Amino acid sequence: MKRLGLLSPLAATLCNLLIAYGAYFLARIIYFCENYSFFSQGLSFSYIMEMMRGALVFDTSAILVTNIPYIVLMLFPLHFKETIFYQKLCRFIFLLINGLALAINLCDAVYFRFTMRRTTTTVFSEFSNEGNLGGIFMTETLRHFYLVILFVFIVWAMYRLYRLSPLASHHSPLKWWHYDLATLLSLAAFAPFVVAGIRGGFTTAVRPITISNANQYVNRPIDAALVLNTPFSLYRTIGKAVFVVPDYFRDAAEVDAVYSPVHVPNDSVPMMKKNVVVLIVESFGREYIGALNRTLDNSRYQGYTPHVDSLIAKSITFSHSYCNGRKSIDGMPSILSSIPMFVEPFFLTPASMNHVSGIASLLAGEGYQTAFFHGAQRGSMGFQAFARSTGFQAYYGREDYDADSRFGGDDDFDGIWAIWDEPFLQYYATKMSEMKQPFMTAVFTASSHHPYVIPEKYKDVYPEEGIIIHKCIRYTDMALGRFFQTASRQPWFKNTIFVLTSDHTNLSDHQEYQTDLGGFCSPIIIYEPGVTDSQPEVQQKIAQQIDILPTVMGRLHYPKPYFGFGIDVLNTPAEDTWAVNYLNGIYQYVKHGHVIQFDGQKTKAVYALTDSLMQHNLLTSHPSPLTSEMEREVKAIIQQYMSRMTQDRLQP
Repeated sequence: MKRLGLLSPLAATLCNLLIAYGAYFLARIIYFCENYSFFSQGLSFSYIMEMMRGALVFDTSAILVTNIPYIVLMLFPLHFKETIFYQKLCRFIFLLINGLALAINLCDAVYFRFTMRRTTTTVFSEFSNEGNLGGIFMTETLRHFYLVILFVFIVWAMYRLYRLSPLASHHSPLKWWHYDLATLLSLAAFAPFVVAGIRGGFTTAVRPITISNANQYVNRPIDAALVLNTPFSLYRTIGKAVFVVPDYFRDAAEVDAVYSPVHVPNDSVPMMKKNVVVLIVESFGREYIGALNRTLDNSRYQGYTPHVDSLIAKSITFSHSYCNGRKSIDGMPSILSSIPMFVEPFFLTPASMNHVSGIASLLAGEGYQTAFFHGAQRGSMGFQAFARSTGFQAYYGREDYDADSRFGGDDDFDGIWAIWDEPFLQYYATKMSEMKQPFMTAVFTASSHHPYVIPEKYKDVYPEEGIIIHKCIRYTDMALGRFFQTASRQPWFKNTIFVLTSDHTNLSDHQEYQTDLGGFCSPIIIYEPGVTDSQPEVQQKIAQQIDILPTVMGRLHYPKPYFGFGIDVLNTPAEDTWAVNYLNGIYQYVKHGHVIQFDGQKTKAVYALTDSLMQHNLLTSHPSPLTSEMEREVKAIIQQYMSRMTQDRLQP
């Protein structure tokens, strides 16, 4: 063996870490191309370079954290490792670590369009009760086979480019002492650079970087996903405190004066004990609904929901309506308990053990019978646990549907998630007819969901069109139409308030629904037979999912104080209606015809709602006194949320 320099192990280590940087760079290019329509707005060479500068910071942190075992093995100061077997073992560990990181990044490139952010560790809790993930993964693997090919190619390239550390000479025993000292000094010298790289900088003033730091490199919150990488997002959220109470206001009295989530009824009208039926329709974004998009300027808008369009013609809807999260598990707390998603999904955090109320528990206290319906197996998505904790007395899932001989049993199972929407909504209507009035129920549908399939008998009725989800939207719309037909024949129908919304949005083919705010556009439809059908209205107001609970309570003239982060939108003047959501470390607050983007410390951008593509930041070009007022209000909302979550104060 030829004699080599004492710093060869360090040189080989550095060269191979550069290969890891290359793999992360290629993964980011693939991530960008896979989701181009979301990231294409406002690109310029200087902006791309700024994002790449930030990406280098986060990639450095991720590469150094994940490769610590490899670095230690390569620079371990003992000469017994100078064998070809040991060097190949190091190569295997390097390829294993960075191949896994590459796979995670590529998988998240597919998942991004559903969440509009990088995946964090809460994903493991979110899907912990699902038994169908293997089938879903295989479906997406086949659908995105080109990513598999790219993965294999990049790993092969990493293998070919990998530099084995040349073996040291055995000729002189004295050289081993030199070798051990040199490798020890290499490890000691390299360690500070590793620590600084992981933290995000050398200076003592630099705090270890977190996910929210990505926003300093981007103009839009959605672009933070390009700066981040998924391994960083995963390890940085392990065991971290989700809710941190800010100190925007000195005390509770000061923050209460700006905003309070405690609602105190101010009328003496006796409570009207109507039934309440809440339909949470999977992925049923506002984009797909023709009636909510057709205007004088856009009268030919292509929609996919003729049955819901006819429902809207006899309902109350809103000119601007939003969901408060991007996942199904965000939708339930927002809709049924008036709790938005800030930072992480509420019931994947320790705060889910707080004492939580909701529409079900409030109305159960007034003698209502309550039930929750979801056509998946019990435990799926944690819905059963949340339903029970918020006052639903009964839960009906796939097992209960199967046990009812009046219906098709497991022949109606879609093979992946749940019972098809059409039969399950008929089951839902039937079971409500067996309940004692007044009742409060909610159903969570499932068919308009990945992997975007519909029953075989409808494949010719609703063929592929537009994008892959559109046929599912048409099928679910038909199922909703049939549900209302059946419900209209029941004795309880005219004594019922129906609320229809979606849990979140989904795939999009319209640019205005791919922006930071557009990705949160969900319908909120209130239908009250005998009332709204004679006075349908599109109210020029801002509405959100967390408004549903207060609005229903206001509609019923609920007589007691209750808790909810939203407002009674029907009894609030249009200028006082608002909405809030959270995306990649940025709070978006909508009011007064504008949306501000607040990073927790300062407002980063202001856009007019008429600027549907969010192209003109008004913060500096057209400053407004409304901006400071809106910032003060969103600060109050955040502080109330964080303090009440950490102090278990989610009831009046």
